[in-house]
Amino acid sequence: MKHKKLWYVLSGLVAGVCNGFFGGGGGTLLVPLLTRRCQLEQRKAFATSVAVILPLCALSALIYFLRGELDVLAALPYLIGGLVGGFIGGKLFRKVNMVWLRRAFALLILYGGVKALFF
Repeated sequence: MKHKKLWYVLSGLVAGVCNGFFGGGGGTLLVPLLTRRCQLEQRKAFATSVAVILPLCALSALIYFLRGELDVLAALPYLIGGLVGGFIGGKLFRKVNMVWLRRAFALLILYGGVKALFF
């Protein structure tokens, strides 16, 4: 049990560093860590990742805001769309087959990787 708690802390640390360093993306690392190292069932890992990332993103946003690096007005449309999308995604989450959810997640990771490398 002590070993498992250490993985929880380390997983959170990795997600936090990723979020702080890149301004996001901690959940992308957190889901595989939660499923493989912490032995959480996949759906619980996705949901737990969202719960963990919320305060990490809020903290990162606050730090960027205090440094004058956050344009709140430019972020507002994305926030509104994200809230609506998060609501819809949360409602549909239980209805999506786990195989398709994993595939969609993998495609999202691949898309982000390709964008980061070439654009």
